[in-house]
Amino acid sequence: MKDLLNDPRFALSEPGVFRFADYATDLSTEKDKKELKERLEKDRERIADRQELLYASGTHSLLLIFQAMDAAGKDSAIRHVMSGVNPQGVRVWSFKAPSTLERSHDFLWRHYQAVPERGHIGIHNRSHYEEVLVTKVHPEYIVGQRIPSIDTVGAITEGFWEERYAAIRAWEQQLAQSGTAIMKFYLHMSKAAQKARFLERIDDPKKNWKFNADDVKERGHWEEYMQAYEQAIGATAAPHAPWYIVPADDQWETRAIVGRLVRERLEAMRLATPAMPSEEQTQLAAAREQLMRESDSR
Repeated sequence: MKDLLNDPRFALSEPGVFRFADYATDLSTEKDKKELKERLEKDRERIADRQELLYASGTHSLLLIFQAMDAAGKDSAIRHVMSGVNPQGVRVWSFKAPSTLERSHDFLWRHYQAVPERGHIGIHNRSHYEEVLVTKVHPEYIVGQRIPSIDTVGAITEGFWEERYAAIRAWEQQLAQSGTAIMKFYLHMSKAAQKARFLERIDDPKKNWKFNADDVKERGHWEEYMQAYEQAIGATAAPHAPWYIVPADDQWETRAIVGRLVRERLEAMRLATPAMPSEEQTQLAAAREQLMRESDSR
């Protein structure tokens, strides 16, 4: 499992017609759980090393965006892949329904506040894409955003969504040009796998807290969500902001693939420890000489 960044089984880096039917929710060749764990552990070590270089160089940042249907494993993928990195250089944002303040700004405003600074990794657990996904399935949410000329659901035209896709593309391009590498993950889970996970959460008392009855209501809109995702992914895939369609029926498979993709992306950034200016090198030499003259008798 190598060079996944451009693997057509997962990667989509050009806009166009996109269909989930062309991508697997499960890879039958990647089923050895022990091997998947070992691969992930090795990749985590490499990710940690590269994150240190990212932090030291301070010239670029990495933004990881996770989207999926409920119970696809976003939280666990983030936890397992990023568990070995220095928490000082990583921050996770989990976006819920926008607040009153956030609704008083444009839809990208709150996400711009969460862009990682140079040297850091930022993780968006759900993201600005919710504004062309859940709002497309439930257009009444748009009416509540106080957008000029949008006072009823009937006022939302196809052109409105195209404008939002264009805004997303422009924003992501601007981020990339300013030094933020972007990776967008869709955890591709089958409807049958979601049903099994919902039932597990209901039947296992230790997992009851994970279950929300509203999740079942949203499951009733499965086909609408699939169509909204297909349109959004097809409209916003780009070389500087590719989508990765990651099989999600087996969670260890998901974690191993995401871990390898993140590792490869960090390695592709060709990060290096910053060179010290000659003046600072002189200061280092002087400091070393002073330390060496000190007595160790104390």
